[in-house]
Order: sequence, then structure tokens, then C-alpha cells
Amino acid sequence: MIRCIAVDDEALALEVIQNYIEKLPDFQLIRNCQSALSALQLLTQTSVDLMFLDINMPDLTGLQLVRTLKDPPLVILTTAYSQHALEGFELDVVDYLIKPIPFDRFVKAVQKAQLRLLTAESMSNKGLEAPVLDESEFIFIKTEYKTVRIDIKEIVYLEGKKDYVQIHTNQTRFMTLLPLSRLMEKLPARQFVRVHRSFVVAVNRIDSIERNRIHIGQVLIPIGELYRDELMKRIG
Repeated sequence: MIRCIAVDDEALALEVIQNYIEKLPDFQLIRNCQSALSALQLLTQTSVDLMFLDINMPDLTGLQLVRTLKDPPLVILTTAYSQHALEGFELDVVDYLIKPIPFDRFVKAVQKAQLRLLTAESMSNKGLEAPVLDESEFIFIKTEYKTVRIDIKEIVYLEGKKDYVQIHTNQTRFMTLLPLSRLMEKLPARQFVRVHRSFVVAVNRIDSIERNRIHIGQVLIPIGELYRDELMKRIG
């Protein structure tokens, strides 16, 4: 049984989480907390596997609570605002749910948490450290005045432009103020390869390689000499 707590200063939000958890056979809600401070006290007294955590609360915010904990449980953020999404994922939260939370989206989030817990338990039983999962489904990036979610499977290539990176996806392009190397850290390493000082490509999007150029559809991407050997290793 996965032991959960819900932390939110709004009673209605807690009621929604409680109703959702009661529908899931492998999850048990052991306490509702109406402040981060009460959750902090509870976490020093009892074992918790998963915490549903609101961000905007008085005295101590949800993100501040996570930073306070030496060994926090898994966290699923629940909030009415999206602007803290990037900061949340930098704290390695399981998922980020925007209120009002649909039940199917809630189920998807708890399944991610369940997978993490099962993986960690399996590795512990074998006397091994749990591996760093390289199976992220999406990233959040700041673009203009908002934070945008991008599905990783939609990314075709990245193009560095000094202090900015342009992310090319199937449908559109996004510009974010972030060094190319920093953005690469957020992506699954086995799915992307740097081929030039200014370009990173999704390996499974490469159609062909001709001399010093990569063909991805009608797009031609240069191959830098410093990156050629690594590229050829990656494609076998």
C-alpha cells in the first residue's frame, strides 16, 4: 500500500484529492494537511511515500517545504498556476497537475509515482541503487511570458542562438533563454546527440547523412568535426 498525504490550504482541493485516492486500490490517504507547516510536522513523525502538494500557501510554500526536507517523499504538485512548473521539475517532482485536475490526468500522475517506487524497491531488494530514469515524457521551458510543456517525442532538433535555444518540434518552434548545454541536461541522453556547436538532433529523426550534413526531412543540419565521431558511434 502506498501511503499518501495531501497538502493544500483549500478544503475543496483536499476533498478532490481524497475522493480520487479512494478510487485507487493501491493508495491510502493517511492525512490531509491544510498548511505546509502541519505537513512538515507530520513528515517528521510518520513514513510517507507520496505527497500531493499545493504550491501557493501562506507562511511556507509547497516548493519551500520540499527544499526544507532532507529526505522528502515523492511529490506530485497540484496548483492553479503553471508559472512554477520549471522550478518544480528542477526539484525532481513526479508530476505537475493544474487545477481543476481531471481524474484521468490524476491517474497518469500516480502511475508514474508507483513506477518510481516499484523501481526503487526492486533495486533495493537486489542491493543496487535505483537507476536514474531516462524515460521522461516531457519538459517545461520558459518562453516569452509563460512556461510551456513540450512532449519530448515531438522534438526534432535544437538550434543554439547565442544565449537562446530554438526548439523545433513537429508543429512549431519555441525560443527559450537557456544555453544549449543546459537544455540538453533536461533531455534523455540516449535520444539526442549533439552534432555541431549550435545543433542537437533527435537520433530517430535523422533521415540520412551526406558528407558534413544531416538530412531531416527538407532541413539540412551541419555536422561539426568535433562531433562527427560521437554521431557515428550513436548511429552504429
